[in-house]
Amino acid sequence: MLFLYTVLVVCEAVLLIAGIVEQRRHQTNLDMIPTRVLVNGIRGKSSITRLCAGALRGGGLTTVAKTTGTAARFIHPDATEEPVYRKFGIANVVEQIGIVRRAAAYGPDALVIECMAVMPALQEINQSKLIRSTIGVLCNVREDHLAEMGPTLDDVARSLCRSMPENGICVTAEQDRFHILQEEADARNCQLIYADPATVSDEELRGFSWFTFKENVAIALTVAELVGVDRATALQGMYDAPPDPGVLSVERYATEDGKKLRFANVFAANDPESTLMNINQLLDLGAIHRPLNVVINCRPDRVERNGQMGEIIPDLDPERVFVIGHPAKSAIDAIPAEYRGRAVDLGGDRRDPEEFMAELLGRLGPDSSLVAIGNIHGQGEILLEHLAELPADDSADDAPAAPVAAAPDEGDAGYAAYAGYAGHVDTVQLYAPRLDPYQGYPEAYETRYAPPVHVPQQQRTLERPRPRQAPDRGSQDPWPAVVPAPDSPQPRGLFEPRVPPAPPADDSQQWQNPGEQHR
Repeated sequence: MLFLYTVLVVCEAVLLIAGIVEQRRHQTNLDMIPTRVLVNGIRGKSSITRLCAGALRGGGLTTVAKTTGTAARFIHPDATEEPVYRKFGIANVVEQIGIVRRAAAYGPDALVIECMAVMPALQEINQSKLIRSTIGVLCNVREDHLAEMGPTLDDVARSLCRSMPENGICVTAEQDRFHILQEEADARNCQLIYADPATVSDEELRGFSWFTFKENVAIALTVAELVGVDRATALQGMYDAPPDPGVLSVERYATEDGKKLRFANVFAANDPESTLMNINQLLDLGAIHRPLNVVINCRPDRVERNGQMGEIIPDLDPERVFVIGHPAKSAIDAIPAEYRGRAVDLGGDRRDPEEFMAELLGRLGPDSSLVAIGNIHGQGEILLEHLAELPADDSADDAPAAPVAAAPDEGDAGYAAYAGYAGHVDTVQLYAPRLDPYQGYPEAYETRYAPPVHVPQQQRTLERPRPRQAPDRGSQDPWPAVVPAPDSPQPRGLFEPRVPPAPPADDSQQWQNPGEQHR
C-alpha cells in the first residue's frame, strides 16, 4: 500500500512540475507578442478578427490571426491561412496555447485572436491565463447563449466583460448596454472606448468586395489607431483582407423547371436581432426581393432558438415559411396565429432530403427569394449541399430595383447599408463571393486573395497611446464626450476606397460616446 501511495505522490509531483513548465513557456511566448487583441461578443467576431488583422497588416505590422467562426482558420502574416484541425472535431480553449506558440514563432508585432469560450468562467480563463490581451474587443451584446450567460441581456453583457483586460483597453460598438460595460471596465481599471459606426463613411464602406457592417469597420479602425496605423492605410489593408468563409452572401440559382431563385444564407446570424438586421439590409440593397420565402432549420438542442426564429416571422412578412429539422413544432407554435397558415412542415429530419428539397423548390414562385435562418447543423447543411448542386442563374436581372422612396429611415438598422449602396444594386454581387464554408476555398478565391510574392516584414516599435480622458461620471449626460488627448492624431477626412485620401474633413466623432448628439 505504501508503494501505491508513493507512486501516486510521484505522479502528482511530475504533473505539477510539467504544468509549471508549460505555464512558463506559454508566458514566454506571450511576452514575444507585444500587442495581443482578443475579440469577443455575440455576432461578427470572425469578421472583426479578419478586419483588425488586415488593418494591422496594411500598416506594416507582422500580424498573426486566428478565427473560430464558421470555419476555424489560422492566418499567417502574409494573409495565407489554413484550417485549425481538432481531435475528434471538438473545440477546446486549450488549443489557444498551441495557437500562441505558433504565432510566437513568427516574432510578430500583433496577434488578433477570436474568443472561443462561451461559459463565463472559461471566458475569464481565456483572457487571464491563455491570451492576456493588451487590447480587448467586445463587439456587441445580443440574445444568444442565454443558457450559459443569461438569462437576461444584462447578464450576457456582464459575462462578456470577463474577457476585458485588466489595466488595459477595450473597444466596443455596443450602445444599448454601454453603461454596464463601463461599470465592468471601471472595476478592472480598463479604458473603455466606443467605436462609433457613424464615423465610417458610405464611400469607405463601398470599398469592400463583400458585405460588412459599419460597426465592424469602426472597431477595426479604432484598434488600428490604438497601435499607430493611420486610417487610410488601415482601410486599404481591410479592403485587401480575405473575407471569412461564413460571410453573408447571396447566391442566384436556376431550378430544373426554369425558376429563378435568390438564396441568402443567414444561418450565421442565429439570434433574432441579427437575423432581422441582415435580412432587412439585403432587402434594402436589392440583393434579395419579394416574394420572400423563409426556411427555418430546427435542432433538438436549440428549442429556444427555434421558437425565437418563429416569433420574428411577422417582421419578415414572408410568402411561405418552410420548417425543416426537428422538432418543427417548436418553431411553428411560436409563429403568431395569423401567419401560421403560411408555415409548411417539410417532415422533420427523418424525411429523405431529395423529397423535402423537391417539395420546397416546387412551392416557390417563378422568381422569388429564399432566406435560411436558425441553425445550420443537421438539415441546414443538407439544404446548402442540394442548393449548391443547382446551376447558377447568370441571366440578366429583370427584377425591379427598390425605389429610392422606399429607403429606410435614418435611425433604422438598414439605413447605413442602404445609403452606402443605393444606386449600386446592379453590382450587388460584388460583395458576395461564392464561398463554401464546408469545403476548401475555390480556385477563384485563392487567386483573388493570393499573397504577393514578397511581403516585407517591417518591424515596428509599438508605443502605447496616451489614455484619453475618462467620461465624467457625475455629469448629467449619461454618456459624456470623451475628449481626445492633445497629442492624438489629427482628424482625417473621408476618401474614396483604393484611391489616395481626399482633403481632410470633420472626423471628430471617432471617440464619441453613444447617446451624444452629433455636431
